[in-house]
Amino acid sequence: MATKMTMPQLGESVTEGTISRWLVAPGDTVQKYEPIAEVLTDKVSAEIPSSYTGTIEQLLVDENETVAVGVDICTIVEEASSEAEESNKEIKTEQKPISPTREQTKVEPSQKSRYSPAVVRLAQEHGLDLTTIPGSGRGGRITRKDVQAYIAGNHTPEPQQPQAPAKQQEPVRTTPSQAIAAHDQEIPVTGVRKAIADNMVKSKMEVPHAWTMVEVDVTNLVKLRDKKKAAFKEQEGISLTYLPFFMKACVEALKEYPEINSQWNGTTIVRKKDINLSLAVATEDALYVPVIHQADELTIKGLAKKADELAKKARTGKLTGADMQGGTFTLNNTGSFGSIMSQPIINSPQAAILSVESIVKRPVVRETEEGDVIAIRHMVNLCLSLDHRVLDGLVCGRFLASMKRRLEQMNEDSTSIY
Repeated sequence: MATKMTMPQLGESVTEGTISRWLVAPGDTVQKYEPIAEVLTDKVSAEIPSSYTGTIEQLLVDENETVAVGVDICTIVEEASSEAEESNKEIKTEQKPISPTREQTKVEPSQKSRYSPAVVRLAQEHGLDLTTIPGSGRGGRITRKDVQAYIAGNHTPEPQQPQAPAKQQEPVRTTPSQAIAAHDQEIPVTGVRKAIADNMVKSKMEVPHAWTMVEVDVTNLVKLRDKKKAAFKEQEGISLTYLPFFMKACVEALKEYPEINSQWNGTTIVRKKDINLSLAVATEDALYVPVIHQADELTIKGLAKKADELAKKARTGKLTGADMQGGTFTLNNTGSFGSIMSQPIINSPQAAILSVESIVKRPVVRETEEGDVIAIRHMVNLCLSLDHRVLDGLVCGRFLASMKRRLEQMNEDSTSIY
């Protein structure tokens, strides 16, 4: 008898998950704890391990389908149950050979022609005709291992026989159809990219965005980092970037102006007590926003360590649900790839998001006792997007002014990294 596996809860507040990719197909044998699917929850991708050793019987959820926690996603015949069934079949066969009935004859071909998404994708990648591949699954169904074995045998796909032209249906598109040239490439939307798209559209549709910016003279900060970075690298084993200095100024300003650390809750505004800093981390094909919890309790060194840890986990696919939960304010380090000005989309339900842009040398007019002079200074733009239902320009301006003051006061003499 088959056992059902359900969508697990991969985080404290996670209520649903999206099967971004099945790693198995019906008929595949799996070991206990072997990954069977990749699941996306709250922009983090995780693998679901099998709870049993046995044979996958049926996939109940399609790829890119979102289901609630606790919903059945597949069935598996446990190893012991499978062996018992085989023994019963052998006994029955010895007692009396049974000829297939009309009902049984119908089952076999229908099972063989039912292909899992993984099988179809693999066959398309190698240009294979699935009707020519023998199946070893239940009812003759073709499994992923059957296709892999067929490919390993260096079988050449049989040429397709020309058929009479049939009436073709136009592909269904959710956006206006555009001409696609022969040399264009259409890239399937992955589960991670789909989640990013859905969240960004939802934020822009539901949240009234406003935007403001200040420029900051960080010349003394640059000198501070230049003086400390070599010793820090030798002692701590990681690079001392500018990011933890901005993070420290940010969390201190959030303590001064707690209104910014709020969320829209329909009929109320929730002002969060904990300062949990969400940190945007980009990989080659996705964007993750892991969280540094109680960031205001950490030193510049502590923030640097935590940011480095989360960035490495994001880029190696090891982020957990706990790493992604509970953020109250997001900091986006767009300056790391050369941006000097941006308008970030709010990470809803948070009330604001800050982009730290690239530090650049610019001629700046400075006041001295002798009068105004032009000097070359290291300048950076801080760009803030705000939810205008929660925040107004006055408090946001004060928040940015607080950050500006703290950053411009950082120097070699008075700023402690530890």
